[in-house]
Amino acid sequence: MSLTVADAVDYKGYPADKSKTGGWVPAALILGIEIVERLSTMGIAVNLVTYLGGIMHLPSTTSANIVTDFMGTSFLLCLLGGFLADSFLGRYNTIAIFAITQTLGTGILALVTKLPNLRPPPCSPHHAICKQSNGFQMGILYLALYLIALGTGGLKSSVSGFGTDQFDEKDEKEKSQMAYFFNRFFFFISIGTLTAVTVLVYIQDEVGRSLAYGICSIAMLIALLIFFSGTRRFRYKKSSGSPVVQIFQVTVAAVRKRNLNMPCNLNMLYEDTPENLRITHTDQFRSLDKAAIVAEGDFEIGYKYSYSTSNPWKLCSVTKVEEVKMMARLLPIWATTIIFWTIYAQMITFSVEQASTMERSLGSFLIPAGSLTVFFVAAILITLAVNDRLIMPLWKKWKGKPGFSNLERIAIGLVLSTIGMVAAALVEMKRLSVAKSVGRSTQTLPMSVFFLILQFFLVGSGEAFIYTGQLDFFITQSPKGMKTMSTGLFLTTLSLGFFISSFLVSVVKKVTGANGREGWLADHINYGRLDCFYGLLAVLGFINLLVYLICAVWYKPQQKPKPAAKQIETAVFNGTAEEKC
Repeated sequence: MSLTVADAVDYKGYPADKSKTGGWVPAALILGIEIVERLSTMGIAVNLVTYLGGIMHLPSTTSANIVTDFMGTSFLLCLLGGFLADSFLGRYNTIAIFAITQTLGTGILALVTKLPNLRPPPCSPHHAICKQSNGFQMGILYLALYLIALGTGGLKSSVSGFGTDQFDEKDEKEKSQMAYFFNRFFFFISIGTLTAVTVLVYIQDEVGRSLAYGICSIAMLIALLIFFSGTRRFRYKKSSGSPVVQIFQVTVAAVRKRNLNMPCNLNMLYEDTPENLRITHTDQFRSLDKAAIVAEGDFEIGYKYSYSTSNPWKLCSVTKVEEVKMMARLLPIWATTIIFWTIYAQMITFSVEQASTMERSLGSFLIPAGSLTVFFVAAILITLAVNDRLIMPLWKKWKGKPGFSNLERIAIGLVLSTIGMVAAALVEMKRLSVAKSVGRSTQTLPMSVFFLILQFFLVGSGEAFIYTGQLDFFITQSPKGMKTMSTGLFLTTLSLGFFISSFLVSVVKKVTGANGREGWLADHINYGRLDCFYGLLAVLGFINLLVYLICAVWYKPQQKPKPAAKQIETAVFNGTAEEKC
C-alpha cells in the first residue's frame, strides 16, 4: 500500500504521509469547532424568542420571525462559505477566519445583554403596555446576531468536508471509517446542542445571558486553539477552482450550441480529462451535452488560449458536463427537503412559547421554557444510537446493506416530522381548551409542559434521519471538486426552511388577522389558533412527502466508470450505431 495520499498534501505542501496525517484524531480536532459552533448557535436560537418578547418587548410573531430569519441567514451564508473555500481560501483557512468572526459576534452579544442602555426599561406593573426596544437597540442586537450568522455559515460549509478530507477513500480501512464519520459527526454536534438547551439556557434564565454568551465566546477561542494545534497533522486537498464558474461555463456553452445536432456516436463528444478521472456519460439532461460538441471557433490562438486548450466558455469536456448534471440531479431532492426545516423551525419558536405558558415545575425547580428542547435533542441522540447499534447491524444481516440508504433515511425523517405536526396540533387544541376554561390571561395554565414531549420526540427523531441522510447524500452524490458547495447546498435547505416559516407566519398572520381579528397567530398565543397553523404544516408536510417519493424514484445515481475492456466493447457498438445512422 502507498504510504502517501494521492490527492492530499501536508501543511508544507508535500504529499500527505498516511502515518503522520489524517485519521480520527485530526477529524476529532475539527469536530471540536463544530461542537462549540452548535453550542453557541443553538444556545442563542432556542431561547432568543423569550428574550425578544420578555426583555425587548416585541410581539410574539415578530419575535418568532427574528429567530427564524437569524437561523435562515446562518445557513444561507453556507453558500458564501463554500464558494470562498472552494475558490480562494481552502477549507482550513475558511474555518479559522469564520470561527474568529463567530467569536467576535458572541462577544458583542454578551455586551448587548449586559449593558442596560441597549434594552428598553422593564414593564411597569401599573401599565398594560410595555415600551418596545428602539431602532438603535435592535440595530446593535442585529449586528451581534448576524456576525454569529456569518461565522456559522462559513464554518458549517467547510467543517464536514474538511473532516472527510482526513480519510483516504482509496484505502478500504479509512473508507470504512469515513462511512461512520457522518453518524459520529452528527452525534457529537448533538452533544453540543444538548449542552446548549440545558446548561446554557439555565445560565441565561437563572444567572445572566451575558455570562452565558461570554462562555460561548471563550469556548470558541479554546476550540480554535485546539484546531490550530492539529495544523501539522491535517491533510489538505487542493482547491479545483470555483464550481459556480464551471456550472456557468457548461450552461453558457450549451446555450450557445442549442441549435447544433448531437452526433450519433457519443464518443465524438469532447473529452480532455485524464482517463482515471473521467465520468461516464448519462442520458439525463441531454441538452447540456451540447456543451461538449466540438465546433468551429472552440479552440483559439492567443495569449490565453492555444490549439491544445479549449475556450471553456465555448467547449466543455464530457466529465465537466456530467459533474454539472450530478449537481442538477440533486436539486429535486434538495427542494423536497426544505419543508422539513420549516416544521423544525416551530420547535424553537412557537413550541417554546407554548412551554412558557404551561406548568413547568419539578418540585421547587422551574424548568426554563427553552430547555424543553432537551427532549428534541434526546430524541436525536436516542435515534442515532438505536440506528447505529441496532438497526444497522440487523439491516446488514437481513438485506446485506449497512442500514437504510440516504434516500430512505430522508423519507423516514419526512414521515416522522409530518406525524409530529399532527401531534402538535392535537396538544395545542388541548392547551387552548384549558386556557379557555381557566381564563386566557392566566400566566401559567394548569397543564403539564410534558404534553409537548411527543412533538419534540417525533420531529427530533425525524431530524436524526433526515440530517444524516441529507449530509451523506449531498456529499457522496456530488463531484469531488464540488463537495464543499454541495454541503452549502444541503445547508440552504435549512435556510430556506426557516425563511419559509417566516413567510408563512407573516401570511397567516395577515390573512387570519384581518379586520381587527386576533387570527391564528395572535400576539399572545392563548388568544390565537396555533393548532390550525400546525395543522396547515401537517398538510404541507404530507403533500411534500408525496412529491419527495416521486423525486426519489426519478433520481438515478452516477454509475461508476466501466472497465477498460467494457469501454472498448461499447465503442464497437457505438461505431455500429453510427453506420446505421
